[in-house]
Amino acid sequence: MLRLTALHLYPVKSCCGVAVPAAAVDGLGFVGDRRFLVVDAEGKFLTQRVQPRMALIETALTPDELTLSSAAHGSVSVPLQLKNQNPEPKTVVIWRDTVTADDCGDEPAAWLSGFLGFPCRLVRAGGTYARPIPDRKLPPSLDSRPSSPHGVSFADAFPFMLLSEETLADLNGRLDAPLPMNRFRPSLVVAGGAPYAEDGWGRFRIGTVVFHGATRCGRCVVTTTDQATAERGREPLRTLATYRSDAEGTVMFGRNLVHETKTGRVTVGDAVEFL
Repeated sequence: MLRLTALHLYPVKSCCGVAVPAAAVDGLGFVGDRRFLVVDAEGKFLTQRVQPRMALIETALTPDELTLSSAAHGSVSVPLQLKNQNPEPKTVVIWRDTVTADDCGDEPAAWLSGFLGFPCRLVRAGGTYARPIPDRKLPPSLDSRPSSPHGVSFADAFPFMLLSEETLADLNGRLDAPLPMNRFRPSLVVAGGAPYAEDGWGRFRIGTVVFHGATRCGRCVVTTTDQATAERGREPLRTLATYRSDAEGTVMFGRNLVHETKTGRVTVGDAVEFL
């Protein structure tokens, strides 16, 4: 039987993730997932694609605060409940989207600037934040259902990415040195099926949340970044390109998801039920 074997939140886009036993969803995805973003002085988003050292920024979430830390750089905490009910709005560019986010203040900005070595700031998805998923990206099974607009946090394009243990095991069987799951930064990890079976998943339920498979996940240089050291290599993209490239040459690995259920909960151990 297919079951959910791991859940991961990424509180700050492109920084370390955290494994959790259960997660709730809201309109943007998992609560607490990629609600914070690091931006440069011009308000453009930053990721491990160009700043691999972001992999070394550890994150921790409590009901009250987000903490960023590193062994050599100390830590800084950001309250989840804003003391200032009228935070400074900041225009942020993430891929082709321009959104309004709330600036998190000078203290986390100074910590991040010191860690990365250039001026940057931390912003959050606040009360005025809105980033709808374009209709062209929604699967037909979801697009045809009457619903409020489907949104996404600071994730690349979709609220969730699912990967199976069998898919990773098949890749690792082709590599000289196996890679851990964290190279691929999945939201949901499942086990109990065939390798790459998730490529074709449509509508399914885990816990109380109904998901829809949207697209296969195109992979980038982040997968070649060791999440413990920030060092880069050639794998897994070199090997994946030999058997997992689409017509445009993009390497596909994992399944992007959107959710039909705007409030619900998933727990490690939940069964995957196809609908």
